[in-house]
Amino acid sequence: MTETIFRFPAPGAEPITADLAGWTKIEGNPTMRYWVQHTSADGSVISGTWEATTGTWHASYQFYEFVHLIEGRITITPDGGTPVTLNPGDAFVVEPTFKGTWTIEAPVKKHFAIKLK
Repeated sequence: MTETIFRFPAPGAEPITADLAGWTKIEGNPTMRYWVQHTSADGSVISGTWEATTGTWHASYQFYEFVHLIEGRITITPDGGTPVTLNPGDAFVVEPTFKGTWTIEAPVKKHFAIKLK
């Protein structure tokens, strides 16, 4: 029987530390690390925990992402658009067509769910 409820464990000891595809550092020297803690049975959705230090990336998305910000502060600015500042407790969605900056103003911890297919 397939489990229909999955509770995230604490992130594991071995995070992925490479910058995400489509993300380029443009200010400071921010770092990220993340853990994929669950993959849906059909492989179409991944979810987990992401952490980042202060600085700015330019990001080009290709997948839909739902985010719940646990710690930190982020200002996300779509190219040519209006900045959106997010704080702990905020939940938001980034569409797969997003291109713009993520400025990490205070170290971030978030949960994410990304639709791959």
